[in-house]
Amino acid sequence: MRMAIPQTLFGRTFLFIALLIFLSGGSWFALFSLAEREPRALRLADLAASAVNLTRAALVAADPTKRLALLQDLADSEGIRLYPLEESDAVVPLPESYFFATMRRAVAAQLDPRTRFAGEVNGQPGVWVSFSIDDDDHDYWLMLPGERAREFISWQWLGWGAASLALALCVAWLTVFHVTRPLRALATAARSLGQAGVAEPVREAGVAELRQVAEAFNRMSDDLKRNAAERALVLAGLSHDLRTPLARLRLECELSIADGAARDAAVADIEQMDAIITQFLAYARGEDDEAPADADLDALIENLARRPGRFSTPPRLRLATPRAARVRPKALSRALANLLDNAGKYGAEPISIASRREGAEIVIDVEDSGPGIPEDELERIKRPFTRLENARTDTTGTGLGLAIVERIARLHEGRFELINRPGGGMIARLRLPIRA
Repeated sequence: MRMAIPQTLFGRTFLFIALLIFLSGGSWFALFSLAEREPRALRLADLAASAVNLTRAALVAADPTKRLALLQDLADSEGIRLYPLEESDAVVPLPESYFFATMRRAVAAQLDPRTRFAGEVNGQPGVWVSFSIDDDDHDYWLMLPGERAREFISWQWLGWGAASLALALCVAWLTVFHVTRPLRALATAARSLGQAGVAEPVREAGVAELRQVAEAFNRMSDDLKRNAAERALVLAGLSHDLRTPLARLRLECELSIADGAARDAAVADIEQMDAIITQFLAYARGEDDEAPADADLDALIENLARRPGRFSTPPRLRLATPRAARVRPKALSRALANLLDNAGKYGAEPISIASRREGAEIVIDVEDSGPGIPEDELERIKRPFTRLENARTDTTGTGLGLAIVERIARLHEGRFELINRPGGGMIARLRLPIRA
């Protein structure tokens, strides 16, 4: 099973620093163990040699009648036991490790090169060292408790080590948090700028590099705000300058052209020009200035579907969305109106609208019964100023309707999908996240 690696900069940086701290602590622990192994082996050798020498001296100097009591005192106070060495003893040698090799060499150098060692004699574990008494030809085993050869780590040292490790991890967490927090704020501001076109200024604090990034982002955000304000001013003037002569031209046509068919054709051309200008201005202006609000989506869809003159047969409705959803109502109405107009122009009736909740999303489908769109054109048709060669009919258009829907879907952090129906026709689907 693959190890789950955090996907955030904070998680990865903290993980790598934590791994470095653990590896460093493990390395220091290993070095400490290696460094103290030889001194500990020499201490054990000194203890064994001293115990042999003291025991030998005590036995030689003590009254033979009191030797048994002396041996009992050594066993009770120091855990040192003395046994006669027999040829029939079942001997298990000491482990072949650096620790015991060092200990054997040191003991042999202090006592006798012929000294024998064992890790277990007759099933009794310990550190066994042989010796002899000068006036006695018989050899003896001196047994030290096995605990003397074990490595003991003080709980105090373990506590200090754990505290140091915890402190290092806390410092690492704080360091990574303070480094990544400005980046998270910058990412949030950039997301807001991309979706809504505006963003709160980022706090210019921290290390020099992060201050420079925040300063550059704030300068870019101010430039975009200024450009948006200038664009809105230009669009307002453009709308006025274009629509005023169009209105005069329409009035002139209605008053001057006597032929009714020619007059209706001219008025239709003027109305089409006005619709094209409206579409261009809607795309250029965007929907960024509208704040999200709670809206009844079912009521909004019903109002759009029942608008007089849009369809000869009202669309079929299958609505089941939450009563209150947080959206941009005007922008969403524009998107749905474009989808309905697109279905009426390029598709065929009957048209139906369905809404439902799927997990954490609201799904709105606008379905028509037209010829559909080739699969390789489904994504391209959502680009600005893009139309199919046959446009599913000979109807003219600006090629901005679906582009506006795509942009409004992104503004809601949702998705816009075009799907061919198995039985013919199109499904224009809006997926919007549910906002609290």
